[in-house]
Amino acid sequence: MSSPSSAVPLVMGGSPYSVVVLQEGFSEALPDGGMRAEGTVGLVLGPQPTLVDTGGPWGRERLLANLAARGVSPGEVRHLVCTHGHSDHAGNLNLFPSAQLVMGTDVSLPGGRYLPTGLRQGQPYVLHEGHLEVLPTPGHTAADVSLLVRGTELGDVLLAGDLFEREGDEGVWEELSEDPARQAQSRARALELADIIVPGHGGPFRVDRRKRSQQ
Repeated sequence: MSSPSSAVPLVMGGSPYSVVVLQEGFSEALPDGGMRAEGTVGLVLGPQPTLVDTGGPWGRERLLANLAARGVSPGEVRHLVCTHGHSDHAGNLNLFPSAQLVMGTDVSLPGGRYLPTGLRQGQPYVLHEGHLEVLPTPGHTAADVSLLVRGTELGDVLLAGDLFEREGDEGVWEELSEDPARQAQSRARALELADIIVPGHGGPFRVDRRKRSQQ
């Protein structure tokens, strides 16, 4: 899936958009059969600042501090893309009442106006033509989405939520999937589109173009 070359940095520059991994997610199994987890949080800086996932409610102050360190206030976030509705990804939505919210396949404006989209029919939802595009990537949940950022210095970056748990997650993601067959299709499509994947519970990784045909 990935190249053995150098690790992907947490800041991926570009014009007009760059991608910053504000928080690298993780997950670990616990002895009682439970799990401890925190979701990745991504920030897209540029003409339309966009946040991808918000982490869990237990990380509220850390999220605000990480945004402030990048010179961004909650009110400056233009779009908030929540890849799916699990608590470790959607725990701080109320910090961004002035943002357009893409919550899975639902899109709403401040004040509660919902917009028609084709996300549920498998069509992308464009935030900024040629640059930012929300893609339906179902499987982990039926309404999962990912954000494709085109044209960074490292290529096209897909902030994918739990479409990918982490690099090398084969044999892991299936157990957490509502629909493994559908998720496998979404993963294969993602690997065709992206140069870099930002997964939900690990660091960003490069897509090995030589292996794309094998997925």
